[in-house]
Amino acid sequence: MGRMRPSVTVHLPSLLEPVTGGVRELSASGGSLREVLDDLVAREPRLKPHLFNEAGEFRRHVLCFHNGTNTRWLGGWDAPVSDGDTILFMQAVSGG
Repeated sequence: MGRMRPSVTVHLPSLLEPVTGGVRELSASGGSLREVLDDLVAREPRLKPHLFNEAGEFRRHVLCFHNGTNTRWLGGWDAPVSDGDTILFMQAVSGG
């Protein structure tokens, strides 16, 4: 039997409620942020165009926080996750 992958809780912004049928909290699993994102999109494929651009890169206007820390400060998408961690997505807002 293989090793269990860590399970994390993913919080989505209200803007994505129509995409997920009103669900704002999902579970996903993986050993790294990248694996969690892959699992999340596999479970909810309609999220993919809202999180990734046509080139498969994470959208700039979407912010991702792992246990309250911006993932851009954690060394990239290969940063490890642990069972019970939380991932929060937010839409960046700018203007003038």
